[in-house]
Formats: sequence, structure tokens, C-alpha cells
Amino acid sequence: MSDKPKTAAQIIGKHGEDIATGYLTKKGLNVILRNFHTRYGEIDIIARDSQYIIFAEVKTRNEFAIATPSEWVDKRKQKKLMMTAAIYLQKNPTDLQPRFDVVEVVLAKGSQELVSINHIENAFIQEDGYAAF
Repeated sequence: MSDKPKTAAQIIGKHGEDIATGYLTKKGLNVILRNFHTRYGEIDIIARDSQYIIFAEVKTRNEFAIATPSEWVDKRKQKKLMMTAAIYLQKNPTDLQPRFDVVEVVLAKGSQELVSINHIENAFIQEDGYAAF
């Protein structure tokens, strides 16, 4: 199976992930892996710095979308991300503290031109206060 995007939404999503990867790298993060898949879902970007292993969800929307990109990361999506991250950490143990970030990429309507990017660090945690790991 090819990882090549097939639909317009997949093409835009991959473009947003490419933009987010470059942005996070410029901020000094070391991108470890992109598009980590499990039966629970996918983590768009896994990165690290000296303190955290970062599981980043990238949401790309056009500038006239009805909601901000991060609003699409609902509780159900957060749970899937946490379960997927737990599997990654079981396979790749680390002493780094896990963190969940959201990167909002906003593109001009009808094009792939970047309008804005917003990196939300520690965007969500498990509600019951316990780590998902």
C-alpha cells in the first residue's frame, strides 16, 4: 500500500504536515518519526527536545473554516492519540516526559499558501489526571 496521498484532503493534510515538520524543526525540536500508525490511529509527528517526547497532531484548514483547526481534536481523537502514543512508548522506551501538542496550519482558501501556523504545546492531558502510559 502506498503512503502517497490520493484525495484532495489527503494532499492538503500532507502539505500541512510538511509545513508543521519544518516549523517544529526550526523551533529546535528533533523530529523522530512521521505518521506512526497503530490499530488505534495515527500520530502525525513524533519529536523530542531535551525534556519531552512530543506527540503532535497536525490540523490543516483553510482560512475560512467554521472552526479553528485545534477544535477538530475532540475527546475521542485525544483518546486515540494517547493510546497510539502508549504503543509507541512500549516499543520505544524513553526517560523523556510525554507531551501532546497540536499544530494548527491555516492555508489560503483554494491554494496551499500558508496564512498562519500555531503550535499549541501541551494541548491536552488525560482528564482523570493519570498518565495514559
